[in-house]
Amino acid sequence: MIAYKNIVRLLVALFVAEVFAWAGDDSLALASVRGATRSVDGLPIPGVRILAHRIEDSSDSTVTSGADGTFSVEELKPGQYRISASKAGFVSLPITLQLSPQETTHVDFPLEVTGTSVESALLKSFESMQRRIEQLETELHQMKAQASESAVARSGLIARESDRRDSAQLPLVASLNPVAAVPSTTPSTHTPQALSSIQTPTPQQSGGRAGPIATPAAPVAPPDHRLPEAMQAPDAAPAVDNDTPFAFGDFTWLNGSPRNKDTVLDTKFFTPEIRFDTHYMEDFNQPIDHTIGGATESFRSGEVQIEQASVGGDFHWQGVRGRILFMQGLFATTTPRNDASAAVGNWDLQGAYKYVSEAYGGYHFNVNHGLNVDAGIFVSYIGLFSYYNFDNWTYQPSYVSSNTPWFFNGVRVQWFPTAKLKIEPWFINGWQSYAKFNGHPGLGGQLLWMPKDWFKLVANQYGYGQDNLGLPKTQRIHTDDSIEVRYYNNPANLGLSKMAFSLTADAGGQYGGGLCATCAPSQGKSSFVGWMLYDRLWFHKDLFAITLGGGEMSNWGRYLTLLPPINGATAASGSPYFTENPGQRAHMWDSTVTLHYMPKQYITWWLEAGYRHADIPYFTGRGGITPPGGNTGSPSQFVCAGGGSAGTSSLSAAQTACGGGLSSVWFPDLRRSEAKLSIGVMVKF
Repeated sequence: MIAYKNIVRLLVALFVAEVFAWAGDDSLALASVRGATRSVDGLPIPGVRILAHRIEDSSDSTVTSGADGTFSVEELKPGQYRISASKAGFVSLPITLQLSPQETTHVDFPLEVTGTSVESALLKSFESMQRRIEQLETELHQMKAQASESAVARSGLIARESDRRDSAQLPLVASLNPVAAVPSTTPSTHTPQALSSIQTPTPQQSGGRAGPIATPAAPVAPPDHRLPEAMQAPDAAPAVDNDTPFAFGDFTWLNGSPRNKDTVLDTKFFTPEIRFDTHYMEDFNQPIDHTIGGATESFRSGEVQIEQASVGGDFHWQGVRGRILFMQGLFATTTPRNDASAAVGNWDLQGAYKYVSEAYGGYHFNVNHGLNVDAGIFVSYIGLFSYYNFDNWTYQPSYVSSNTPWFFNGVRVQWFPTAKLKIEPWFINGWQSYAKFNGHPGLGGQLLWMPKDWFKLVANQYGYGQDNLGLPKTQRIHTDDSIEVRYYNNPANLGLSKMAFSLTADAGGQYGGGLCATCAPSQGKSSFVGWMLYDRLWFHKDLFAITLGGGEMSNWGRYLTLLPPINGATAASGSPYFTENPGQRAHMWDSTVTLHYMPKQYITWWLEAGYRHADIPYFTGRGGITPPGGNTGSPSQFVCAGGGSAGTSSLSAAQTACGGGLSSVWFPDLRRSEAKLSIGVMVKF
């Protein structure tokens, strides 16, 4: 026990050292650029891409202006920079400036609507010429690099020739960059001059809220004829996007949605996606077999484990859609293990789908604000939290999310009648299932409404399906409803920068075949009621975040209670040690405190403490839930104390088979509570 405590202390110390290392590094000598993007009339223009290009090493830093038009480019190495502002439908002159250590320089960019003046056309020509100059500079550096790798006998001659070309090129670059040639009259403030006074549409005129675009559009690059069109960057979005659903606001703060604002690589044909999720968990029950039960995110204690390693992405071409995300790590085993439908009929469905989390193809129709028809395997939205931990405010969600579906096989239709509303019906094999359990498929759907960039309402409904193996006359209904509210937002604040909360409520039941949702437990009650509430605070311009919350569930009949993997039990095999009969109660609650450190939008370091409690023995205790000598291969039968299978699911028969009464039968160590400390890192590109 002392050794484990020392390990935990060491891990916490390492995490704290990583989190606060930024306070002692050389970042204090870095510079920054701040300013605003506005129309010539002074109105804020959100969603403008700011590019800070360091001339010495050709490195780039990009940000996007916020709802009020302000932006801040931080942690810039001192040196000479070319700063530019770009947004489809607008033009603005770039500016060149020198940044000194610890200097914060203010730059305001007035933008004009393109295509309305001769000056705008001239500016576009200037920008095209400037891009060509930058391309020539890049080619020149490549030529120098190739020259340095040539034969030793020719290296001196090539170096002198390269230097000569450099000296001849520099005056040309200076003459074609008038902004660089103009000295700044105010060292700390730079404002490009507007070419003419043109009225810029306000957010009210354009029909959108003044806020950053969810996926900022990059400036349109000239076609690269060396690449097929499908592999070139996609066209930029319109200046004011009134068509793309939910493009009017920044929704990366949502629980259950990835927080990435930029895409590392994107083409007209394919957008890749890569995820890594590794953690270390310490269960203070100290199970001897290192097994954590009753969760969809927590599986092993006292070990470093890879939860997820996924590679895939989205295909899109001329309205045709497709997505594939392969699934490796613990998820590849634990997800199929909790689906009993694969036991219906022959063919190995668990093996067929084991390494796939999402896979579907479909088509996009230009109806209203979009109509998508897709078929395949989908990640479920029920329970608010995303199946992928990088997208969530906490690592271990409460029971409402953890015990309800993660995926479904079927067909979905996504209809966007407005840019703020989605209506999505489903035709599916069954709730959280690869196959159809009995005679009826499942029907369901989602209603998603986000009228403002600080509010989300989602309602998921399910019914008709017969989602119980061996109960063909039992049907299930379920409702899952959530709201998320961001009630404070000051992203540039070095203190508290953002606050939001999420609230989810679930209710459902089973009826028919001897079951009922509202009757007494003795009459076969089978129902589910649960809720969860989380509040999250972001700090230091969203560098840190802390989330507090939890929830509870009451599940009569235990039809949604995750089966502990006693002796390797699965949802299909069942276990005599934890039965799921009508009227049996499972009432549980939990709470967590989660700290996130997010130095980049693609990585999250996290530390979480959690406590879970049940009114029945449920969580793994010190003795573990693995029989002596390992699993017997017969999880639906009792195990003898010596380690072999008793060959029966009847306790009285097991006592006889094991030959020594009750003491001769092995029992797992199940406890009513569990405390856990976890630490890990998650990456998403």
